[in-house]
Amino acid sequence: MKTLIFSTAALSLVSILGFGIQGAWSDSDHMKRLSTGVAPVTNPLYQEECGSCHLAYSPGLLPAASWQGIMNGLDDHFGDNAELDSDALQQLSNYLASNSAEMSSYRRSQAIMGSLRDSRTPPMRITKLPYFVHEHREIPKRIIELPDVGSLGQCNACHRYAEQGSFSENDIWIKGIGHWDD
Repeated sequence: MKTLIFSTAALSLVSILGFGIQGAWSDSDHMKRLSTGVAPVTNPLYQEECGSCHLAYSPGLLPAASWQGIMNGLDDHFGDNAELDSDALQQLSNYLASNSAEMSSYRRSQAIMGSLRDSRTPPMRITKLPYFVHEHREIPKRIIELPDVGSLGQCNACHRYAEQGSFSENDIWIKGIGHWDD
C-alpha cells in the first residue's frame, strides 16, 4: 500500500514538473523569439495613427535620429501627407525616441545600431539600414514582386509575427509559397 501511495505521489509530482518544464520550454521559445526581435509597439496612439496606414513599425527598428527626421517630415511622409496635431506629434516623437534602436536591449535593435557604426546619417527607411540590406540580400526579386508582398517594407507580408516584434527566420511564411528557408 505504501508503494502504491508513493508511486501515485511520485507520478503526480513528475506530471506537475513535466507540465512545468513543457511550459518553461514554450515560454523559453517565445522569449528567444522576442529577444532576437525588437520590442513590440506598446503605444495605442502610435498604433492608431501610424498603424491605420501601414504596419506600425517597432521604434526599435530605427535610431532616434531617423525617427526624428521622419516625424519632422510628416507633411511629405514617403509621398503622403501624414501631419499630426502638435500634441500627438510631441507624444509620438517622445515615444519613438525613448524606444528607438539605441535605447533597446533587444538583440535585433542592437544589431541594427551596430550596422550603423560607420554611417554619418542614419537612413530614413528601415529597408535602407545596412543590417536590413544584409539580412534580405538573398531574397529573389520575384518574391518581392508577389502581389501579397509588394515591397520589402511590408514586413508582415512575410514575417508572421512582425506586429509582435519577431522577425525570426523560422517564422517566415509567404502567401502562395509557404515557409521560406533561404
